Amino acid sequence: MDDRYEEEYHEPRSTDTHDVVIETGDNGITKKIKLDLEVDTTAKDLGPNPYARWIHLARAFDAWRPFPRLFIGIYIYILYRVVEWYLALPDPTMEQSGLISVVVGAGAAWFGLYVGSGRTKNKDE
Repeated sequence: MDDRYEEEYHEPRSTDTHDVVIETGDNGITKKIKLDLEVDTTAKDLGPNPYARWIHLARAFDAWRPFPRLFIGIYIYILYRVVEWYLALPDPTMEQSGLISVVVGAGAAWFGLYVGSGRTKNKDE
């Protein structure tokens, strides 16, 4: 190798603030570097958040929960129509009674999911 390369990389400089140790292995050069890192943890004032209105809108949309409410509304409409149809039948069969049972049972599942899907409160808030 070049002598200048040996002098430059294998002798630690006294002006460096970091400890750089380079060792030569059998297969080539391996480097071991030790760095002291200073992290500034003070809060920076970056000004107002340009997305604050979008964040507020997203939180309001989440609080309104329009999709679960829409799904429950559609289910109530379907349930009403199916029960109305069932009551108009002169002699309901076992299959028709099974359909009503499934629709009403699905309503219990929908309602349980709707009630259980509310936002959980954190202790920090």
